[in-house]
Amino acid sequence: MTARLSASTLRVGVLVVLVWCAPVCASAAAGASQDARAAQAPAPAIVIPPPDVTQELVLRDGTRAYGRVERVEGDRVVFRTTAGGVLEVDAAGIASLRTVQGRVINGEFLPADSNPTRLFFGPTGRSLPRGSGYLAVYEVVAPFVQVGITDRISLGAGTPLFYADDTAHPFWITPKVQVLARPTTQAAVGVMHFTNVSDGYFGVAYGVVTKGSRDSAVTFGVGYAYAYDRGDSEHDSAAIAMIGGEHRVSRRVKLITENYVFPGGGIGTFGVRFLGDHLSADLGLAVPIGAGDFIIVPVVNFVWRFGRE
Repeated sequence: MTARLSASTLRVGVLVVLVWCAPVCASAAAGASQDARAAQAPAPAIVIPPPDVTQELVLRDGTRAYGRVERVEGDRVVFRTTAGGVLEVDAAGIASLRTVQGRVINGEFLPADSNPTRLFFGPTGRSLPRGSGYLAVYEVVAPFVQVGITDRISLGAGTPLFYADDTAHPFWITPKVQVLARPTTQAAVGVMHFTNVSDGYFGVAYGVVTKGSRDSAVTFGVGYAYAYDRGDSEHDSAAIAMIGGEHRVSRRVKLITENYVFPGGGIGTFGVRFLGDHLSADLGLAVPIGAGDFIIVPVVNFVWRFGRE
């Protein structure tokens, strides 16, 4: 019974490794496409924002700057960059002007991580705003989508594209509710439930707390792992604990770790996240602990964020 529990819970953990990635080249291609469309679009409305808001200014010649519109003088727009410089441009020469999320550090604008609600696979205490969501492809073959129903409640589902077993096609659902939202501390509860897996189901009911900023934070989690095989009258269950972290090291790169401990073993996962405006990419390695033979599982996942920031 214990052996089967460890295998089932380990299966949860290995699936934890199947989630997140989008290379910088894809982000660059998306940016180039946006610039091409912007060059053909009419001049955008010029908005003078509050002092604490950052805007992205793109000119028709491809020049891109971050800062805010300071004033408008007839057809001339005065734009102060995050580094303190001043640009004076013709309104007709502006391809796009939009508000962006992020922080200014030493005069440099750092765009916000577009996927803050998860590490590699496991959740953080952060929530998706209502009407926003993300579409992910885990390990290239497991698509997944999560959508914010309210500012604190989200719902997700996914399924592998290919499955070798003769049973029904497996899928999973991931309801999540945020119970605490403070500037540097967030907490949430939820369930990751997998069904039609080897003629049974398994999952984890969890609670997580994230402490820190979007650039550097630690996430702690505890959960109740369960597994059930059809034809077996007994359920397996055990406690599972998680500790994860994220730390930004440059404008477009963040270090990620996500680690699990459960009866009989655990899983350690380490890697990097490449940050784009809407696309992000996680590349890492996962190492099961206490599973017998030493193996390393690559982590390659693609995530596209949509909707509200």
